[in-house]
Amino acid sequence: MTMPIAKALDLDAIVLDKPIFDPKAYGLTDEQAEIMTRARTLGQSVFAGRASKWDREAIFPAENYKDLHQAGLLGIAIPKVHGGLGADYQTYAMTAAEIGRYCGATALTWNMHVCSTLWSGPLADDLEMDEPTRADQERRRAIHYKRIVEDGAIYSQPFSEGGAAAAGGVAFGTEAKPVDSGWLVNGKKIFASLSGHANYYGVLCTEIAEGEKASRRNTLYLALPADAPGVSVVGDWDPLGMRGTVSRTLIFKDVFVPFDAALMPRGVYFQAAMRWPHMFLTLSPTYVGLAQAAYDFTVKYLRGEVPGTPPVKRRMYPTKQIAVAQMQIKLEQIKGIWFQAITEACANPTKEQVLRAYAAQYSVMEGANEIATLAIRTCGGQAMLKSLPLERIYRDSRCGALMLPWTAELCLDRIGREALYEQGEKDE
Repeated sequence: MTMPIAKALDLDAIVLDKPIFDPKAYGLTDEQAEIMTRARTLGQSVFAGRASKWDREAIFPAENYKDLHQAGLLGIAIPKVHGGLGADYQTYAMTAAEIGRYCGATALTWNMHVCSTLWSGPLADDLEMDEPTRADQERRRAIHYKRIVEDGAIYSQPFSEGGAAAAGGVAFGTEAKPVDSGWLVNGKKIFASLSGHANYYGVLCTEIAEGEKASRRNTLYLALPADAPGVSVVGDWDPLGMRGTVSRTLIFKDVFVPFDAALMPRGVYFQAAMRWPHMFLTLSPTYVGLAQAAYDFTVKYLRGEVPGTPPVKRRMYPTKQIAVAQMQIKLEQIKGIWFQAITEACANPTKEQVLRAYAAQYSVMEGANEIATLAIRTCGGQAMLKSLPLERIYRDSRCGALMLPWTAELCLDRIGREALYEQGEKDE
């Protein structure tokens, strides 16, 4: 069971950083502010000190997940009736940014876990289902939620396969064949965060009946137990950044899962992908946090306040002041468009809202690394030492623009095309 974070930590000994999104300035509720403070306290007092270890050794932050469970944050998006915090999309996104501020790998993998509950919870509640289907969905998701809230079970969300499926272009190559009482799953997922560490893999796969052609409409979202026969983790993991995500390759060979393994009913994932596009924006909070972290480090460094460095102030030089001003402007631009996008997230958004979501994704994923790059140039050579966090923040921030389903290039392509064409419109 969980306990309030105030009881788990000595808050009197912590001078908390200011929130990324000030509750009064952004019109947030007391409940939202409390959840975000819970995450910021944990991140600042615990996760920040461990982050270099996960990065240096490319190992999964398992200890952090025990703390997330104790703080109730594994169930942040689980409805209160099921024992969770009942956070909505906006609240989750801002909270994830606070985690990303202190440990990018923890925030990014936590996103993969939370999406299993966000998609099957508040997002699915916005979609169309008949009463029997909705009742069955409620019964099934209660099984998954109980594992998380009571036992601290970790879910992941392996998505990529090395082709166009993760970008929504074709059906997933991982297939689920209907059999008595469930499905047999076969396939492969690459860059699968939490591989070897999650208790359940939330696998997107295509249901294929005998003689049928693969279709995106038949996408299933199934929770495969990590210890199920036929599940294996292969390959090494030694990347540039986000090293603690441990995103090794998953192989599924005739893995049987029962019908209750479905995180969404048949047809609902496809409906979500078509009608709830902001579901694919949830990778971005981590990078909002990294952008804030790069700025925070620069200000503290120039003020001579970074632990482990001489208390030498460098703030009096005009070139440094101008650089900090540029970073502040870029950070506020990122926060402004991103906050608007996560606030608008809903079923059936307008064309303008979808375009803004793409623009927010692009702005965050490119802007975080731009701020980190400027931070290194401004702070100078000492900031590149691995004993300080900025070097890791820089490497982690470089990874965001590459991430499917909304890479930076795909966002540009979709913004340009959809701004110039209405749905169904073609050139004669």
